[in-house]
Amino acid sequence: MAPQNPSETAPSSPVKAKPIWKNLGVRFWSAIVFSAICLVPFYFGGLAWAAFVALLAARLTWEWVRMSDPAPTPLAFAIPIIGIIIAVILAAFMDYNFAVLSLVIAALIAAVERFKRKGILWAALGYIYVAVPTLMIVWLRGAETGFGALGLQQLFFVILVVVAADTGAYFGGSLMKGPKIAPKLSPNKTWSGFMTGLVFGIFIGVVTGHVMGLAWGLAAALSVPIVIFSVVGDFLESGLKRRLNVKDAGDLLPGHGGLLDRLDGLMLAVVAAGLILMVYPQIWTTVS
Repeated sequence: MAPQNPSETAPSSPVKAKPIWKNLGVRFWSAIVFSAICLVPFYFGGLAWAAFVALLAARLTWEWVRMSDPAPTPLAFAIPIIGIIIAVILAAFMDYNFAVLSLVIAALIAAVERFKRKGILWAALGYIYVAVPTLMIVWLRGAETGFGALGLQQLFFVILVVVAADTGAYFGGSLMKGPKIAPKLSPNKTWSGFMTGLVFGIFIGVVTGHVMGLAWGLAAALSVPIVIFSVVGDFLESGLKRRLNVKDAGDLLPGHGGLLDRLDGLMLAVVAAGLILMVYPQIWTTVS
């Protein structure tokens, strides 16, 4: 009698299902810790908030240089970091003309420093990519202290909508899957995730707006561009990383990667919300 083929008699080993929400616990707790660190300067605003934002901006700039420059020199890090810190300090004192001027000068110097290694545009444009949201988030928060401060409420609204949209997209896309939006840029982003993120972002925006006394229709109208631009910001950073052939901007936040990986959506959403509130401040009309 011919011996049996072991592959025919041995029970097939069970295939372990790939976890749907990989690193969810790590991502959650790192987000909680990061939020707790932000809370005190966020409450006080003004110089306290500007100093905190300057630290974040310095880290974001460091990650960008590390990601975009194959052979960075100490000056490649120092020039944009010093420039952005000076700009944030000037913004804290409401001197936005000189803040913008300092950013332009620092961007030009960074580009000149990068000249011999090539990649001038990566140095200058990448610096602006970090700097513009940085100034906007300082301006949007303002100098008033307390939970009743208009700037705190507006910035808190933007942050909650972005977090809600990101959470809704994460769970909705993981559960429903379906067609990808742009697989070459971000292979995990699906239309189902985008739609659930949009719905959840609007819902949280309306609820938060209601608590703040904001008309629900205006809260919903403001939530839509915030969600859309947060998604665009996410895609933008994903495209930049693919173009630069890097996986993550850093490893500061467990489960997330670098600070740039975590704040990419918020950066563009803050710019969009800030511009809307500059041009059409009436959208933040509270119900009397």
